[in-house]
Amino acid sequence: MSTAVQRAAGVGDLLRKWRRHRRMSQLDLAVQAEISTRHLSFLETGRSRPSREMVLLLAEQLDLPLRERNQLLVAAGYASVYPETALDAGTMTAVRGAVRQVLRGHEPYPAIAVDRHWNLVEGNAAIAVLLEGVAPALLEPPANTLRASLHPEGMAPRIANLGEWRGHLLGRLRRQVDHTADAELAALLDELTALPCDEPIPSFEYPGPGDVVVPLRLRHGSGELTFFSTVTTFGTPLDVTLAELAIEAFFPADAATTKMLRGEA
Repeated sequence: MSTAVQRAAGVGDLLRKWRRHRRMSQLDLAVQAEISTRHLSFLETGRSRPSREMVLLLAEQLDLPLRERNQLLVAAGYASVYPETALDAGTMTAVRGAVRQVLRGHEPYPAIAVDRHWNLVEGNAAIAVLLEGVAPALLEPPANTLRASLHPEGMAPRIANLGEWRGHLLGRLRRQVDHTADAELAALLDELTALPCDEPIPSFEYPGPGDVVVPLRLRHGSGELTFFSTVTTFGTPLDVTLAELAIEAFFPADAATTKMLRGEA
């Protein structure tokens, strides 16, 4: 078998895998990409080798993360398009500055930056209130923020609504696994799902009286702290590292938490 045919077969298998993962028919994808179903069939079976532009077009229609778009290109015999730059590289100086500005500007409230596997990249000084009592082993790099949250030696014993919060976090992770088909994230989901939890885990998120978001209710020496969070990502990333970076900022959900975090209690 020639190298060109091998490459066509390889990228064809990946295209078919992702199309099925997105629950799309050949007709669905062909219509979105404005190509014929015959041509798409030839690409998937390896009878035709896609151009570089066709790979990127189909990856866009399949809503693939940048990392997976690079994998498609390599499978088709082309070089990767999207760089994966270390966060400490010189070209990422502005990015690091932006992340740290957001983190520090959020104080005295906690905020963290995480990578695609929820490993802690950086946090502000206020995350100490979240990490009180967490076993040191769970905080050793690369510290996984989901594991530290739900592990019985992590934050879990201090989370007053553990079942609700656990259901929320596992739901977010499950949706991420479904979108990325990332094997490491799938393994993390299995690991976290197996952790013990004495509280019932709701099948769906349902608001309590006065709730507009799923709160994190955290036991603290001065009383219960209540938070909600927002997630920030870069709007127009063209770098894999940047596309996979997220900042989660925790806000006080009531006046008592605000006063405590500001040192006014």
